[in-house]
Amino acid sequence: MGDSNWHALSGEQVVEALSTSINGLSGEEARGRLAQYGPNQLPPPPRASALQRFLLQFHNVLIYVLLAAGVVTALLGHWVDSGVIVGVVLINAVIGFIQEGKAEKALDAVRAMLSPRAVALRDGQKHTIDATELVPGDVVWLQSGDRVPADLRLIRLKELNIDEALLTGESVPASKRRDAVAADAVIGDRVGMAWSGTLVTSGQGAGVVVATGERTEIGRISAMLQSVQVLETPLLRQMSAFARVLTGAILVIALFAFAFGTLVRDYSAVEMFMAAVGLAVAAIPEGLPAIITITLAIGVQRMARRSAIIRRLPAVETLGAVTVVCSDKTGTLTRNEMTAQQVAVAGGLFQITGGGYDPHGDFVREGATVDLEHAPTLIEVSRVGLLCNDAGAHSGEDGQWHFDGDPTEMALLVLAVKAGLNPHRTLEQYPRIDVIPFESEHKFMATLHHDHAGHRFLCVKGAPEVLFSRCTHERREGEDRLLDLRAWHDRVHAIAADGQRTLAIAVKVMPAELEQIDFRDVDEGLTLLGVVGIMDPPRDEAIRAVAACHTAGIDVKMITGDHAITAMAIGRRLGLSDTSHALTGVEIEAMSDAELREVVRHTDVFARVSPEHKLRLVEAIQASGDVAAMTGDGVNDAPALKRADVGVAMGLKGTEAAKEAAEMVLADDNFASIEHAIEEGRTVYDNIKKSILFILPTNGGEALTILAAIALGRSLPVTAAQILWVNMITAVTLALSLAFEPAEAGIMRRNPRDPRAPILNGFMIWRILFVSVLMVVGTFGLYIWAREGGADVETARTVAVNTLVVMEAFYLFNSRYLLDGVLNMEGLFGNPKAVLAAGLVIFFQLLYTYTPPMQAMFQSRPLGWLDWALIFGAGLILLLLVELEKAVMRRLGHRAVL
Repeated sequence: MGDSNWHALSGEQVVEALSTSINGLSGEEARGRLAQYGPNQLPPPPRASALQRFLLQFHNVLIYVLLAAGVVTALLGHWVDSGVIVGVVLINAVIGFIQEGKAEKALDAVRAMLSPRAVALRDGQKHTIDATELVPGDVVWLQSGDRVPADLRLIRLKELNIDEALLTGESVPASKRRDAVAADAVIGDRVGMAWSGTLVTSGQGAGVVVATGERTEIGRISAMLQSVQVLETPLLRQMSAFARVLTGAILVIALFAFAFGTLVRDYSAVEMFMAAVGLAVAAIPEGLPAIITITLAIGVQRMARRSAIIRRLPAVETLGAVTVVCSDKTGTLTRNEMTAQQVAVAGGLFQITGGGYDPHGDFVREGATVDLEHAPTLIEVSRVGLLCNDAGAHSGEDGQWHFDGDPTEMALLVLAVKAGLNPHRTLEQYPRIDVIPFESEHKFMATLHHDHAGHRFLCVKGAPEVLFSRCTHERREGEDRLLDLRAWHDRVHAIAADGQRTLAIAVKVMPAELEQIDFRDVDEGLTLLGVVGIMDPPRDEAIRAVAACHTAGIDVKMITGDHAITAMAIGRRLGLSDTSHALTGVEIEAMSDAELREVVRHTDVFARVSPEHKLRLVEAIQASGDVAAMTGDGVNDAPALKRADVGVAMGLKGTEAAKEAAEMVLADDNFASIEHAIEEGRTVYDNIKKSILFILPTNGGEALTILAAIALGRSLPVTAAQILWVNMITAVTLALSLAFEPAEAGIMRRNPRDPRAPILNGFMIWRILFVSVLMVVGTFGLYIWAREGGADVETARTVAVNTLVVMEAFYLFNSRYLLDGVLNMEGLFGNPKAVLAAGLVIFFQLLYTYTPPMQAMFQSRPLGWLDWALIFGAGLILLLLVELEKAVMRRLGHRAVL
């Protein structure tokens, strides 16, 4: 039998299979096994060196193009310009190196969760040893508060409960038994196992070590994290494709210009080589990577203000392309706080408002709030739930009640406070005399109390199927009547159908002299007060966020380790699209990848799943062409978080492993923050496209101007150095201002963009060509006008450079909206940074034109008033013509989507 099936063997069989005993191993045998199996720790993965990770930041075609521009400018002798370009590349690389380097901490976080010390039996004696020295066959003792140091098959236990949320997603600690279970049982159903890294919440026990280090369940997750392929983001894919096309186009056009000039216009090869270099420099958008990086960084700051912390810059825009959000249930969509939601008494079914451990809420029946003075049985149910309870309640400095203990018992305390009971006063009024603790074997807890007046009574809570058979009466409106068992079964079924765990509450009057109770006291004669329905409810804000995601064309799927009935009930409350059925881990296991891809498209609830299943689900969603965001907070989520296009971890309750594997961390653990993050992601992508739509006509206008000069046999209107000046000054002022554009109206009412679509659609290519031609006409036209008017080449080039920059300044305002008009106050002044940028660029052009250092560097000359009037006239004409083109497009119905 394989290592993964220890849960299917009895404790005796495990002891025999591992050649050990219930008294543990001898010291000598333990040392031998340590040499055989190795230390109980996760091995560090092979890692790229810091230098390798830094160099990989340059592995991008657009960066190659940018470096080529730097080399060209260096060959031209323009060392300052070359330094600027190289500086942009280095800054981009350093940011990527710092952000992405943090990802390696995911594996360290998983390894850090292993317990540093353990109590093991060696030579028949208990010894506290380093947990790394544990070996298969060791017998380890556990008690409340311990972190389980290795995977154990339990052989002894007493009221042992273990919090396995980091592996299973279960809200409530698992109650452990020694029973063997089916070999194909999922992790959450392997009741005889204690998993490495999980936390003992109560009780004590002992177990035989069956797996250590990388062979443990948490070790397998760590191995999965190492092997998970990290996907390239949609923007990086699009920019890589765009850069390749752009590079090829630039080379072809430059070669064509060189051939045309030498063969048709009889230019010398040296002249045409310099012209071709100028053409290449003109066409390369060297400021684009910096603009994209800055736009993403601004998006990071905006998201941080909305409680979404981005760990990797490209994830910002990926959020805008998300089509499916896969969410873990516990602590993400739900509060991870068990709450009493319903109380069934003989008089009917009552709803309880409020959520989590906030003790504010009402009892509601048929839509009306109930006055508890007229519902004495509700108060009795709440009182018995408070008395038969080991959780603690204390009043904090803020005057509010705070609770600690078992989640289910805390839910009963909260219920009591909502019913108007004071925990401290109630316990003083009815002191406890004796107790039968809850154990999984008998599934109930009983406590004996007195009232200071000689009366003693038994308070019992437990599974309905256990207590119903021990009850003879039910209490209705203060009177005890014979038990109507069928009616109670119907009530329990109704509560359970809503995904709630059911807990029966009963009482029994006891003899006044009784000091101790035993199981015989609970066997019969109980009076049933009611049944409480308890669940981990959805967050209110998560319900609203799911609805907003649906409006935005985003599908939400819930993936959990919890039971199918509970998962479907939560799904219905959240408003998921399809909650008619849940796909379980066992069903996923039986499916091929092709079958899973088909089923996952029509299923929104996945229950009883393991880490491997979560990973397969994310991969199946991605295989259908969807962009997947995965949210979660446990170690079990980490591999799927890493594989998803956007991994989203919870910041407050999330494990370090989940945070380090994710691209985004929610500081407030609020699923609703994902909706805000997606909105910001869409805005960032919009602004990147606006920046591209602004920058490329500049490059196109410069390149076409040079081509026009070659075609007409004229001297170049702008030099390579002047082109670099224009590109640099407009990128850091005008284009950058578009990064601060607010979200477009209705941005969350449109469907997600197609991640496979090219970054430029047909309409945008048309706009780029249209504006490029307008810039050529204005720039080359005024250059020829100046030359024909007797100006020297330097003065004419100064006119051309200023014309180009001023036309761009006017075009900046066109670029704020693709098709909507800007000839209004909002369009012209809605983005103060755009107005500031336009003013700055004019100021820089005045420096360029009139200051001696700039004149010496760029061969510029002073201009007169008539020159400036024509230059600004050209800019105004461009603004009006583009607005006219927008109006025509709107009239034709070409309502483009960014």
